[in-house]
Amino acid sequence: MASPKIWFITGVSSGLGRCLAEAVAARGDIAGGTLRQEAQLAAFDAIAPGRTIGVRLDVNEPTLVEGVISGVIARYQRIDVLVNNAGCGLLGAVEEVSDAEARAQMETNLFGVLAVTRAVLPHLRRQKSGHILQISSIAGLAAAPGLGLYNASKFALEGFSEALSRELAPLGIRVTLIEPGPFRTKWAGESIKRAEKIIPDYAATAGAIEQRIRDLSGNQPGDPDLAARAMIKVVDSPNPPLRLPLGKLALSGYRAKLAAVSKELDAWEAVGLATDAPSKA
Repeated sequence: MASPKIWFITGVSSGLGRCLAEAVAARGDIAGGTLRQEAQLAAFDAIAPGRTIGVRLDVNEPTLVEGVISGVIARYQRIDVLVNNAGCGLLGAVEEVSDAEARAQMETNLFGVLAVTRAVLPHLRRQKSGHILQISSIAGLAAAPGLGLYNASKFALEGFSEALSRELAPLGIRVTLIEPGPFRTKWAGESIKRAEKIIPDYAATAGAIEQRIRDLSGNQPGDPDLAARAMIKVVDSPNPPLRLPLGKLALSGYRAKLAAVSKELDAWEAVGLATDAPSKA
């Protein structure tokens, strides 16, 4: 029998991270998961004793990241799958978001992911194997009013992960961006934050999107358990994708964005081409 895979999943207190850890353990793999509070560890360990291992880590504490990763390696000698799942959302029109709120959004969704990824990479390079799942969002492909800074964090994640995939491919390491649409997690409920400042002029745009997100909370079409199965399928695949949108709304949003970009390219192609200097024939 093949040895169980060692997964390291950030943010397993609830939602996609928790469902993925449960599914991983249920099939006999080892799920190391990060939680921000010491009091949460015992409950996670009890899901599948010996196969779900909780560690206390907030990805916003970069000085602790390498020590945690080193501890996992010391215990299991390897990490087969890194899942950067920890993240948060921020609502508010771009003008409403303060510098502090914007930086906090980027710290968690970009720099936290970057810190964990860089800490794991030396071990994956030594192994010449591994798979990194970056939990992005359809918001990393298509922006919406009221989500500008959340969009920015996920667009940034998409950019560095795409480059990373090309850097790591020759080394036998794979990268996949998981891009969920609305799923039944706490993201749109108790986990989401709202910019403190409110400007009435944005009520019809950013405000309307915020209300739609809050109204949908708890009734999103996406099932986190089914998302976990999809992620496991990606890891098991001999030819995994760079991007995997999850859910009908994510797929339709992705196609709408591609169609809009293509239409705009066609409309403005002549203007863009006219900026090249004449060739020296």
